[in-house]
Amino acid sequence: MRGRVLVIDDDRKLCGLLSAYLTSSGFEVGTATTADEGLRQVKADGPDIVVLDVMLPGMDGFEACRAIRRSSSVPIIMLTARGDVTDRVVGLELGADDYLPKTFST
Repeated sequence: MRGRVLVIDDDRKLCGLLSAYLTSSGFEVGTATTADEGLRQVKADGPDIVVLDVMLPGMDGFEACRAIRRSSSVPIIMLTARGDVTDRVVGLELGADDYLPKTFST
């Protein structure tokens, strides 16, 4: 395996598509559909990278990014439909390593 990827996104279909693509590329993939579930997996599984949606139910991705950064330096790619510059700057200032707007090409 090339590494462990954790995808945190409430869109189950997108999680499935990303998981299938990344798995076929040799990655081990975990998924979570809420920020709380994702934070538990970050602590328990120690992924090599996190793909984190911004618009999650309950705790949003910005707050989840803050929480991850309090205990981990794992790379975080923010994945969101909110692609305006202000949202990108906020995500990057909170500790995200990159910002990928939906829709995207694998």
